[in-house]
This record gives sequence, structure tokens and C-alpha cells, in this order.
Amino acid sequence: MLRFLLMLLLPLTLLGCAEPVWAPDEAVARAVYRAPGPPTITLFTMVSNNTGSGGHSGMMVNASQRVIFDPAGTWWHRLAPERNDVHFGITPIMLDFYIDYHARETYHVVVQTKEVSPEVAEKALALIKQNGAVPKAMCGRSVSSVLRQLPGFESMPRALGPSRIMRAFGKLPGVETKKYFDDDPDDHSTLLRAQQAAAGAGDQPVTR
Repeated sequence: MLRFLLMLLLPLTLLGCAEPVWAPDEAVARAVYRAPGPPTITLFTMVSNNTGSGGHSGMMVNASQRVIFDPAGTWWHRLAPERNDVHFGITPIMLDFYIDYHARETYHVVVQTKEVSPEVAEKALALIKQNGAVPKAMCGRSVSSVLRQLPGFESMPRALGPSRIMRAFGKLPGVETKKYFDDDPDDHSTLLRAQQAAAGAGDQPVTR
């Protein structure tokens, strides 16, 4: 009986484990990027080309700086230092890299963007920075939890499933939606190496 109970508890234990990452202060300060245009909240949903179901949620906040919150994600770049699933220095090329990494032969990326007030954007930035590292399979829950705390996003559901969050976000007024498709293979280890090289040598963020 004890062995049976341990087998049941093991997946829950693994689910509760998150890997903390904390980039140095100087790396984060050096990477800060302020994007032009109005403050925005962007929801990323990686959608299966075979089943139409959502496989992953992430969000980008364009406030006093532009960052990506990629809970339990696998994308990284040396010029976009990470602190517990928050990637700093999201220049146009880093944003392209992030989307390109997730768009592949089995998944496309739905990008939904909503303009918000500077106050809402700053609150979103503070919430994701305070959130902490997210356990595997909890990306949707963490994104929906952050969104529900923002003025104008109270209707967002408490949901684990990225598809449900995407549908609810799409019903908000003023949302602009784009979809990105690619035929890259599922194994993106080669693509990650190429992205590191494509940004060029040196430690400064790349802009274009």
C-alpha cells in the first residue's frame, strides 16, 4: 500500500518542482529594452496543427520595458537574461526568435495583443516579476492568474488549458490577432544554437 501511495504522490511532487533561474543584476540592467508604441499585453498560445488544442501559454508585457513571461518554457537566449521565467531585453529580433522557436511543423503560434494603460502594463510587469518560477504543466494557470489581477481582464477564466485562455482573451475588446506558421522540425536544439549565433558576438542586446 505504501508503495502504491508513493507512486500516486510522485507525479504531484514532480509537478510542484520549479527550476529557479536568476540572472545577475548587471545582465538584466544591460538588456533593458523599451519598445516604441503604446503599452500592451500580448498573449502567446502554441496551438497543435494536428488537434487544434493549445500546448503552451506565454505573455509579453510592453511597459517601461518589454519582457516575456514564458512560464515553464524552454526558450532562452544569452542576450535576453532570465529571472524565473521572465526574459528581459525583448528587442524585435528577440521577439522574432521567440516566435520562430515555437512555430514548427506540429505547432503554430497565435499572438493576441491588447493595448492597455501605462498603469495596467506596469502592474502586469510587477506581477510577473513577483510570480516566481513556474512548475511544468502550469503555464496556463500562471498566465491566467496574472491576467485576472489586471483591470479590464477580470473576465479571464481560472484555467489550466491554453486554448480556453486564448478564446477568452480573444473576446476582450480591441484585441488584435496574428498567427505564425513554420515547417521547422520539432527538435529545436539546432535552432537555439543558430539563434545564439545569429545575434552576433558580444554582450549587448541586438536591435533592428
